[in-house]
Amino acid sequence: MTASITHGAVEVGTELPAQSFPVTRATLVQYAGASGDFNPIHWNEKFAREVGLPDVIAHGMFTMAEAIRVVTDWAGDPGAVVEYGVRFTKPVVVPNDGTGALIEVSGKVAAVLDDNLVRVDLLAMSEGKKVLGMARAVVRLA
Repeated sequence: MTASITHGAVEVGTELPAQSFPVTRATLVQYAGASGDFNPIHWNEKFAREVGLPDVIAHGMFTMAEAIRVVTDWAGDPGAVVEYGVRFTKPVVVPNDGTGALIEVSGKVAAVLDDNLVRVDLLAMSEGKKVLGMARAVVRLA
């Protein structure tokens, strides 16, 4: 696959379509099984509170993966992402209420680079709090 967005079609400030990603306790159990990360802060409310968390929290790598979906969906090719990094700033708290949490992600082209590359800056929020800092991806466009 190659990216479906062309380098010439974007400029600094181009906004990517925002997306929201629901997270429930069931989502966390599925992710734990797939990733092998069975840390009890991601599934055991009692343990999470004992270590000072407000409740069970989503895996950081899960949150990071959900955020990059905004970029891969926009580019049309997951392989177009050549660099991606974040800082984990706040946890995504996932209550056991049948609804869970919502991760809301938006992105903008922050720099148009040489060699068909662009840098996309992402904003990932949950409950009105920024959950990822310095979330940036470098993407090779068509």
